[in-house]
Amino acid sequence: MVRRHSSFVARAVRLALCAAPVVTTLHAAAEDAPIERIEVVGQSQKYRMDSSSTATKTNTLLRDTPQAISVVTEELAKDQAMQNMADVVRYVPGAQMAQGEGHRDAPILRGSATTGDFFINGVRDDAQYLRDLYNVKRVEVLKGPSGMIFGRGGSGGLINRVTKQADWSAGKSVDLTLGSFDQKRATTDLNHAINDELAVRLTAMYEDSGSFRDYMDLKRKGINPTVSLKPSDDTLIQFSFEHMEDNRTTDRGVPSVAATKRPLDTRRGQFFGKPADSFSTIEADGFNLDITHEINSQLLIANHTRYAYYDKLYRNVYPNSFNAATQKVALAGYESSTYRKNLLNQTDITADFSTAGINHTLLTGFEFNVQDTDNLRYTAYFPTATSVNVDVADPIYTGDVVFKQSASDANNHSDASTKAAYLQDQIELSASWQALVGVRYDHFENTLTNYRNGAVVESVDNLVSPRAGLIYKPAEQVSAYVSVSKSYVPRAGDQLSSLSVSNASLDPEEFRNKEVGVKWDLTEDFSLASAVYQLDRTNVAVTDPSDSSKLVLMDGQRVKGLELEFNGELTDQWNLLAGYAYQDSEVLNSANSAMGANAGNTLPQVPKQTFSLWNRVDVTDQWGFGVGFTARSKVYANADNLVTLPGYGRLDAAAYYSPVEAVKIQLNVENLLDKHYYASAHTNNNIMPGSPTAVRLGVSYKF
Repeated sequence: MVRRHSSFVARAVRLALCAAPVVTTLHAAAEDAPIERIEVVGQSQKYRMDSSSTATKTNTLLRDTPQAISVVTEELAKDQAMQNMADVVRYVPGAQMAQGEGHRDAPILRGSATTGDFFINGVRDDAQYLRDLYNVKRVEVLKGPSGMIFGRGGSGGLINRVTKQADWSAGKSVDLTLGSFDQKRATTDLNHAINDELAVRLTAMYEDSGSFRDYMDLKRKGINPTVSLKPSDDTLIQFSFEHMEDNRTTDRGVPSVAATKRPLDTRRGQFFGKPADSFSTIEADGFNLDITHEINSQLLIANHTRYAYYDKLYRNVYPNSFNAATQKVALAGYESSTYRKNLLNQTDITADFSTAGINHTLLTGFEFNVQDTDNLRYTAYFPTATSVNVDVADPIYTGDVVFKQSASDANNHSDASTKAAYLQDQIELSASWQALVGVRYDHFENTLTNYRNGAVVESVDNLVSPRAGLIYKPAEQVSAYVSVSKSYVPRAGDQLSSLSVSNASLDPEEFRNKEVGVKWDLTEDFSLASAVYQLDRTNVAVTDPSDSSKLVLMDGQRVKGLELEFNGELTDQWNLLAGYAYQDSEVLNSANSAMGANAGNTLPQVPKQTFSLWNRVDVTDQWGFGVGFTARSKVYANADNLVTLPGYGRLDAAAYYSPVEAVKIQLNVENLLDKHYYASAHTNNNIMPGSPTAVRLGVSYKF
């Protein structure tokens, strides 16, 4: 793979030069300013958050944010023994997780599938891999287009991980987990204040696990040291570095039966393919530097720099179809490697002021981002044909596989850069009325070099992403809102790898959201959030029905939905999280070959209804119990609606015991009643069965 470091460094230097005048000017303005403290935002009440800065980049009460947001706190993640993104979205209304070919997070948010709408501490983390929660303080799922704050992408929403940073609170812990299917996992969190100005923290994780699926093996490790420095009461400097490795068997599940339009009925652990040639490895490193300076009580400046690189190799041999007449499964395969480098610098300036008795929180921001990606793909030959048949009774292939480039395999390099500016005003018109208006401008350039034929394709997009919301507060604890927003996905897709001569000049895809909602803090510790929305995807490139050599833009899809979420403490001993979502999704145009479906079809893996309920009840100071139920109506594996995954309901349970204050022991049981179901899919013939009953025993020691 070609790695053009010199080009990337040169562009990075230009980025730094663009950002430097902004930071320097503001720093100079701060020298003689009065000193005020920097407030820590987003305090948690176990399962419930009062406020967050992710959706607006300002410390805003969730009930006064005109957008649907679900927050998974560290306490909730621990109580449910969550370890990955699929665990996170299980209790989030309007969110599902697709299979992702067994090697990447692939959420579906309000009907929009994505592999790139991931952020960490508010900045882009868009490589394709499976994320862990060992160093996470909370996970925030924003629903609806969020282009005004985050730029390109965020079509149906996004997922932001907020990681643990060194602070001046005491806390050290070690956690060990043993579970079904040979799961072994250890994590540690060591936070220490050296003095009033310096604090350090180390979070780390190691896992060596199997799975209910045959041949599956997972080894992963991560380490994340952070340092926080307060040179003065008004300035906070935070540095962090994370190294993550993940090595696992890739598994794309079972095929389907055309006659029944259902997944093949087989043993839940049955693997299809060649395990030795089905694996994924990734090494990811991220460096972060955050500088926050409070110039005075009305003016705050924050600068964030992130450099990350990802080295990924993925290989798989998977089921491609099933022939019921011959009882044969056709296998196919490929190998893909990706090397990606991201460098981002982001500056936010927040000002609080009043004019004519109207209060404003004004945000001005600038972002500069360069991103280089190398992609190389090989097709599997068995050893000369690109497909091989195996018996359904013994679907493990043991012959030779040769991976080599076919005429259509990728061998390319992508150079992408973003220069962005944004302006947002949160306006308190009166005690009962608030407004949020904002707009972002992105100048986005992408150049794709095809090393197979030397072709170079370039695209330039000037994206204007607006957002507006109006909030009515009949009482302090209640907010009713209406909002509209827009986001764009550039023609190269969220992974910047599909740019071609035919589509480079086309306008980017648009995602437009209209939303009405009510957020109500029913008590000081318990809240309700509801939203009704319509999300439209337009500017989808399809083949011109009258001229197959041309592409035309058409409407792509529409999702109308309702989301309800209850969250918080009903009593001092009872914490509850409940969610319901109704999603009416459809393909809008039969000519839409990109969707692979006829008009009126339902979007893939978007259930009409989902329901979730989780309770934790602490019976005594030592004993507690948890019970959860998740249910989903049927979904289609693909946009052609030819294969159905039946609906299901699953019961989970947990028990908690604390013999002494420093020790906690918990037992989590997933799928308590051993329900047979299908959890996710990638295509009609890549369908993942759900896990049978699985047990996890965890021990946590704090010191």
